[in-house]
Parts: sequence; C-alpha cells; structure tokens
Amino acid sequence: MATSSQNLLEAQAHIWNHIFSYINSMALRAAVELRIPDAIHKHGKPITISQLADALCINKEKSHGLYRLMRILVHSKFFDKVTISDQEAYSLTRASRLLIGDDQLSLVPLALTLTDPAFIEPFHHMSEWFRDECPSAFFTTNGMDHWEFAAKDEKLNKGFNEAMAADARFMGSILVQECKHVFEGLKTMVDVAGGTGEVSKALAGAFPGLKCVVLDQPHVVSGVEGSENVWYVGGDMFEFIPPADAVFLKWIMHNWKDEDCIKILRKCKEAIAESKINGKKVIIVDMVVDEEKQPHEVTETHLLMDVLMLAHYPGKERTEKEWAKLFALAGFKNYKITSTLGVNSIIEVFP
Repeated sequence: MATSSQNLLEAQAHIWNHIFSYINSMALRAAVELRIPDAIHKHGKPITISQLADALCINKEKSHGLYRLMRILVHSKFFDKVTISDQEAYSLTRASRLLIGDDQLSLVPLALTLTDPAFIEPFHHMSEWFRDECPSAFFTTNGMDHWEFAAKDEKLNKGFNEAMAADARFMGSILVQECKHVFEGLKTMVDVAGGTGEVSKALAGAFPGLKCVVLDQPHVVSGVEGSENVWYVGGDMFEFIPPADAVFLKWIMHNWKDEDCIKILRKCKEAIAESKINGKKVIIVDMVVDEEKQPHEVTETHLLMDVLMLAHYPGKERTEKEWAKLFALAGFKNYKITSTLGVNSIIEVFP
C-alpha cells in the first residue's frame, strides 16, 4: 500500500511540474526584461542580492522577490550561486552569458519574442484547432497565418525579425568555425528567407570570394542596406529563387507542410541548375529528429519545437526518413547530414 501511495504522489509531482513548467519560461523572461545578466556582467564579479537590487533599481520592499526569482533561475542553471564573505552571490553561466543584451551573440530577442503573448496565445486554442478547419492554432486565434499577421502587425514583425536575426548571428558564428568545408569552393549563394542576412554576412566575411543574395518578403528586406558581397532581393521563394552555386535555408523548411517543402526544393534545384561548379547543392540548417539515438535533452528540444510548429505553422520537425522522402520527391539524388550544430544539423542536398 505504501508503494502504491508513493507511486501516486510521484505521479502528482510529475503533473505539477508540467503544469508549472511555463513558470520557467516566464521567470527567464522576467530576468531578461530586468536585464539581470547585464547587471551581473557589468558588476564584473559575483553579485549579492542587495547589490543586484541596487543595480536594477528594485523596490527595496521587493528584494525578497528578487531572491526567490534568482533561486528558481539558479535551479534552472541560468546563474551560479557562490558564497563571498558569508554572503550569497550570483554569477553568470554559459547560458546567461548568451542573454547579455549588447553581446554580439545575444539571444535576448529570441527569448523575448518566443515568450511574447502573441506566441503563447495560440496554445490556448490548440484543442479548438483540432476540431476546426484552420491550418494552425495561430490561424484559429488570429484569423490569418503568421506571415499575413506579421505583414500587418509592426510589433510582431519587428520582434520576430530581431529574434531570427539574433539566432542567425549566433548560428553564423558557429558555421564559419565548424562547417567551413560546407561552403568552400562556392562563389555564389542565395540565402532563402534569410531576413536581415546575418548568416550571409558571417559567411561573406569568412569567404571573401563568396557573394550572397538574401531573398525574403519585401516587407522584411525593405530598407535593409546591402554591401559589396551581400545584397537583398524582395520576392517569393515559391515563385523564383535567383540562380547560384548553392541555396541556403536555415529554419525554413520546418515551417511548411510536405507539399510546400517539395515546391521550395524544386525551386532550389532550378536555382542551382546552371551552376558550373562540381559542388553545387542546397544547404539546409534544421532539426533531424531521432528519438532512439539522440540524448534526452536534444530530443526534448526537437519535440517542443515540433509542437511549436504545430501551433503556429503547417510545418513540423522531421526525421531523416522524412527528409529523405522530400529530397527524392523534389528530384534530388543524394544528401549528407552532419550533426555538429547542437540541436540542429546541417544537411547538404545534391542534384
């Protein structure tokens, strides 16, 4: 009987932890909005609660709340707790260093955008979406898809573009360090739906002979200034992709259902058809789900992202088998997956 009660209590705790898991996201959002990582970084050494409260101009009567917020963030491994002169103090971790606002690799825009009410609200309509005819819970919520909404809502469009730019800067820095071989020998590349072109800027900087065209919707690239090796074109990837040696797609395919992905891939194939180099290809940075072989934490990220796609877009995260099917149906002969990008992989697809 004791074992039975213990099992029930463990099941209850499991349910509670998942009911409350959103609080981790909201605590992280509060820390970013308060600029706690910036304050600790500026302090230059571990900081006490009273020092942190002063740095953040916290109401003195609420310092107990700051302590409790920091306690859950230490538990979530966003900060480390140390003891200095018999006082508790806090220092940055690798994760919170990526949340310093003015850092080149800062992921602050990503953290703020993906915890914004506009991104959270569709999850309140998922059960409704399962019974209606809409393509996504976002559509159920807003009466239009994400792209139509972003074109009309300046706040969402700005936040989303900044979030994608932050992630692209981060990924671009990794690509030029870990995946140089993928881009060597290319003279021209089209960065499809590349936003403000952060990946292209990183690659053009690492490969002076590489010229990049960033293709995105007109409202995304409007007013963005190009350079000698990076320039911008407003257009629709379903209609036309400029010719190049390679076509690059980062976090694009997972937004779209299979039929649309095949259309995009066929346009990519047309774009590289006239290239004279031997290594012409499509380069995809995206997730490859493998629940059996990948670490639990990686699989959890993949499955969470997949449900985000379910709520916001008609797309999904795909297994290697699902990727291979898309490539074959689009007329490609071969592909190569390299898992060197954390939760993402780089996929080279050859005509």
